[in-house]
Amino acid sequence: MLWILLLSTIVGAYLLGSIPSGFLVGRARGVDLRKEGSGNIGATNALRVLGKKWGYLVFAADALKGFVATAGTVAIVEPIAPGYAIPMGVVAAAFCVAGHNFPVWLGFEGGKGIATSAGVMLGLFPIMVFISGLAVWLVLFFVTRYVSVASIGAAITLPTASAVLTLMGHCDWLRVSVAGVLCLMALWRHRPNIQRLLAGTEKKFEKKRPSPQT
Repeated sequence: MLWILLLSTIVGAYLLGSIPSGFLVGRARGVDLRKEGSGNIGATNALRVLGKKWGYLVFAADALKGFVATAGTVAIVEPIAPGYAIPMGVVAAAFCVAGHNFPVWLGFEGGKGIATSAGVMLGLFPIMVFISGLAVWLVLFFVTRYVSVASIGAAITLPTASAVLTLMGHCDWLRVSVAGVLCLMALWRHRPNIQRLLAGTEKKFEKKRPSPQT
């Protein structure tokens, strides 16, 4: 039974995570995000290319994937195999974000996992982990205007806040471990951004300017 649950969790979470929200929203708007802006299908590029409303929609959809994958797994597993709900939720978290980053439908070229990780935080971790990550993201973004810096800072905050809460008795090391995995995945996906930051060529976030009327 546990093997069936584990396999179902892995496959289900990966396929859910691999739903390319940004690509689908972009196509609905007549735009292929892979060919516009940074070429990424994540919420940041959607915000830059499609505008605020559609960018927020992509972020919400990507975050929802992480929340449903983790909270849904815990809710399903708990009555079937008590004591295994959180471990299965941890597995779902890792594979959902992996699905978002490496979706089978788009040749394994996806987003960077920040929005989906935010959903995972809401679905599996104490609320203070989410609040800490959000606070760090907002502070770094408004101070630097670099989305990449804010996202990297929030990613590092996830295992850090989880570890602090574990030491206080409000979390556990299993969730800290998956938080570390999510952080490493985010850093890996941000390699080009880190290189541009070091070279001084990373672009700051700017609102999309409307086309001049003729």
